[in-house]
Amino acid sequence: MKLAPHLHRLGNDVVACYLIDTPEGITLIDAGLPGHWNDLQAELRALGKSAADIRGLVLTHGDADHLGFAERLRTEHGVPVFVHAADAVRTRTGEKPKTPAGPMRLGPALGFLGYSLRKNGLRTRYVQEVTEVADGDVLELPGSPVVVGMPGHSPGSIAVHVPLADAVCVGDALTTRHVLTGRTGPQPAPFTDDPAESLASLERLAALEASWVLPGHGAPWNASPAEVAAAVRKADEAGKAGKAGA
Repeated sequence: MKLAPHLHRLGNDVVACYLIDTPEGITLIDAGLPGHWNDLQAELRALGKSAADIRGLVLTHGDADHLGFAERLRTEHGVPVFVHAADAVRTRTGEKPKTPAGPMRLGPALGFLGYSLRKNGLRTRYVQEVTEVADGDVLELPGSPVVVGMPGHSPGSIAVHVPLADAVCVGDALTTRHVLTGRTGPQPAPFTDDPAESLASLERLAALEASWVLPGHGAPWNASPAEVAAAVRKADEAGKAGKAGA
């Protein structure tokens, strides 16, 4: 689905990843679930392009629901996969700490599980070879994506700032649709390793210039990163106040 010039989304508000289309080729940001391979092929056909036009895949972090078709793309088409060094092991092995799920509503949680199953979410292949990146790197890929360290959800969580597309992809540094409660709007993401560090990282997001903030879960948000970061903090404070009053 085209969001803006150069900018396309694969998937939906449950799980999404993004495609940056330029005359020099394509950059992908995240790889969703394995079944999103078919979504990718359909989007490429609509653009009159193929996997041969993809120059690289940048992962916002190493969780399974962002790795989807990454290893298939790497092994079948030779596309390099980029991930922050602090999440390299997570990407190759799936090793991660257990985190509390937090609040949950049965309907949305089952909806997330059902969608994951339909998209072969239990068949994720971890990525055996990755190119490690660091905060501040400007990658030599179409759109010249910039790596912005956003630790918290995972040690190597990043935002990917693409000025050409006037967008920043944030992975699970925040969400605009909580996969377990169905609540919409900018808010902290569940299954976060270090919630306090994740909130602190929002300062780095707020400093960026963009018109689109694109999460891995939830609707694309057509607002400045500073506005979105402020909304996430407000949602976090409201959640804490609600727990205190319960």
